[in-house]
Amino acid sequence: MFAVLKTGGKQYRVQPGDVLRVEKLDAAAGDKVQFNEILMVGATVGAPLVEGAGVVAEVIDNIKADKVITFVKRRRKHSSKRTRGHRQQLTLLRVTDILETGADKSDIKAATGARAARRAYAAEAATSR
Repeated sequence: MFAVLKTGGKQYRVQPGDVLRVEKLDAAAGDKVQFNEILMVGATVGAPLVEGAGVVAEVIDNIKADKVITFVKRRRKHSSKRTRGHRQQLTLLRVTDILETGADKSDIKAATGARAARRAYAAEAATSR
């Protein structure tokens, strides 16, 4: 059985046992997370999502991707050049289970990105003032 899930603006085709590198999630190593934006499970195609489906995964580690170098040099300016590097933060996951139904009733924490977690924390702090 396979599923197509959506996270971090990308879509992934997964099976139980697969290891994924996804955009950074707000979870520590060893945590279980659940993805609820499932586009397809087996032969069932959602419109746009499959109702009640989910994918459960275990966080292996939070890592950084390989460095991407950006080099800027201006042609006619003497000694005008700049080199910068960027390493994207990623989360390494192992898919443990694909739920065709009942994902909304499970007690596993939903997978949220780090940016969404910061927004929720800021909104909670603003309302508690």
